[in-house]
Amino acid sequence: QVQLAESGGGLAQAGGSLRLSCAASGRTFSSHTMGWFRQAPGKDREFVAGISWNGGNKNYADSAKGRFTISRDNAKNSVYLQMNSLKTEDKDVYFCAAARIIGSVVIVTTDDEYHLWGQGTQVTVSY
Repeated sequence: QVQLAESGGGLAQAGGSLRLSCAASGRTFSSHTMGWFRQAPGKDREFVAGISWNGGNKNYADSAKGRFTISRDNAKNSVYLQMNSLKTEDKDVYFCAAARIIGSVVIVTTDDEYHLWGQGTQVTVSY
């Protein structure tokens, strides 16, 4: 069973950058499609970015395109989200998640396709 732990959240100024990390434990991490989601209080989780098991395919929400980059290092059992040009509306709790799908280049974008979740890390963006 894969367990996930996010880090790297915090406070950034608008226009600034943050890099989120997700450390995974478990032997099957490298087989899973991985995703980053975010959630504001009282709202549903929103897909931000996803990456296939081998890093060969990536998908981004429109709000993330051109600003965020997802990557993974299977040797380190880690997935990352580099967030540049941050906006105040990026303020949310960010979660990494492992999809049920394994060994595929398909990037699923709905949270019900992901069965393992980290605890989340808070991102705050100030003016």
